[in-house]
Amino acid sequence: MRRIVLCVLAALFTVSQTATFSQSRTPPTMATDVTNAEIHAIAKLAPADGIADQQIRVVDMGKYNVAIGVLHRSAKPARQGAISHAQVTEVYHIIEGSGTFVTGGTMVDGTPAAADGTIVKILVGPSTNAAAIRNGQSRHVGPGDVIVIPPGVAHWFSAVESDMNYLVVRVDPDHILPADYVNPALRK
Repeated sequence: MRRIVLCVLAALFTVSQTATFSQSRTPPTMATDVTNAEIHAIAKLAPADGIADQQIRVVDMGKYNVAIGVLHRSAKPARQGAISHAQVTEVYHIIEGSGTFVTGGTMVDGTPAAADGTIVKILVGPSTNAAAIRNGQSRHVGPGDVIVIPPGVAHWFSAVESDMNYLVVRVDPDHILPADYVNPALRK
C-alpha cells in the first residue's frame, strides 16, 4: 500500500512539474503580429447589443505571457458588471465609442469568477465579479484613450454612451493564461 501511495505521489509530482514548466521561460526570437484585420474579425463576433471579451492571442514571452484581446460594450441596455483580476495587468486602448470608466473603490456584492470558466482559464485568470463599484474614480473615455489597470484594481464601465470597441493588452507575470492560445475563429 505504501509503495502505491509513493508511486501515485511521484506521478502527481511529475505531472505538476510538467505543467509548471510547460512554458518555455525563454524569450521568443521572433515578433508576433496581431493584424488590424484580425482585431476587426474578432470584434465582429461580438453581439451588437451586448458585451464581449475575446482573447485574440496569448504569447509566451519567457518570463511572462502577453495576451492581446478585443472587447465590446454596447450602449444598448446590457448589464455592465465590475471586475478585478488577481494577477493580470490590463492596458485598454479605446478604438471607438465612449463611456464612463470607474476604477478602484469597493466592489458591490463581489463573487469569485468560476475557476473552470473562460474568464479564468483564457481571459484574465482568477478574478472577482461584482454588480458595481462604490467610491471609485470615474473618468470619461473615448477613442485614443489608454488606461493601465494593475492587478487587484476593480474596474467597470458605469455608462456606455456609444458602442465601444477597445483593444486590451494583458500582462501575465505568473503564466496563468494559456501560452500560444489563438482564438479559434482565426484558425480557419
